[in-house]
Amino acid sequence: MATMTMLVIAAALLIDVGLGEPPNRFHPVAWMGSAITWAKRFAPPRGNARQFLFGMLIVVLGATASAATGWAIQRLTASLATSALGWTAMLLLQAAALKCCFGIRSLAHAASLVGNNLDADRLPAARQQLAYHLVSRDVTQLTASEVSAATIESVAENTSDSVVGPLFFFLIGGLPAALAYRYVNTCDAMLGYRTPQLEWLGKFAARTDDVLNFIPARITAALMLLAHLPSQRATSQAWRTWRRDAQRTPSPNGGHPMSVAAGGLGVCLEKPGHYCLGGELRPPAAADIRAMIGLFHRTIVLTVLLAITASWLLEVWIARGTR
Repeated sequence: MATMTMLVIAAALLIDVGLGEPPNRFHPVAWMGSAITWAKRFAPPRGNARQFLFGMLIVVLGATASAATGWAIQRLTASLATSALGWTAMLLLQAAALKCCFGIRSLAHAASLVGNNLDADRLPAARQQLAYHLVSRDVTQLTASEVSAATIESVAENTSDSVVGPLFFFLIGGLPAALAYRYVNTCDAMLGYRTPQLEWLGKFAARTDDVLNFIPARITAALMLLAHLPSQRATSQAWRTWRRDAQRTPSPNGGHPMSVAAGGLGVCLEKPGHYCLGGELRPPAAADIRAMIGLFHRTIVLTVLLAITASWLLEVWIARGTR
């Protein structure tokens, strides 16, 4: 079982790196987004309690359907494993489903687009790419440094939400847990805003996402810290910034990887009016986006090594327990 888990993770990563994202019509996360958009049309127009309960219904029913889909994929593909060819098909189908829960190549590419436009002094294009791929805030007045900061923040936070989190839940609950986690994360991304329209409708999604990401966010921060180890100065600064600034963001989780990234890269990550991480450090530039992408990739390598080690230890523990 643990060996299959490791192989599925490895194959999913290879699919992601080699092929990137599938078209939206074949992408489970796009289907999740479409389902949430459709359900939102029927939300009560007023009444905090009614909106909250309707938002809870969207999360619970969607997460249950996602988990059931993951369970069905595992059961159906397991029936194929009666031959070498069938076993390979099972591996690839499960890997393809897991791959749709994260996006390593797409996240790095989106950040690179922003950085490349900043390098070429195309600030309006950089803002456009930032808004299209990475953030939901208004970017029209952001300076080049603020665009760089927002890009670094997004990559750091999404290292947890879009990579470490799905792999963490896959390890503990297979495809059902990974797909349910990704659905809740998508709900939070679409509904979890403090606006008059979404304050109560998205509250359950936001709080559930906070709970689910509590451990992955801290694992991500710890792995990012380890990824700085070749530089003692960067590691020390990342550790200090993490301890001091992790709780300064509105999110109870996002500040952990973001503060480690700020300290390790030696830059101040600030969202005016909301938070400031590494306030004594210099403003970021386009070159720091490239440095963040490198940190992102090193963190993913450590994540995979940790997942493989955890799977192996679990297999050893189960083997000893059955003796």
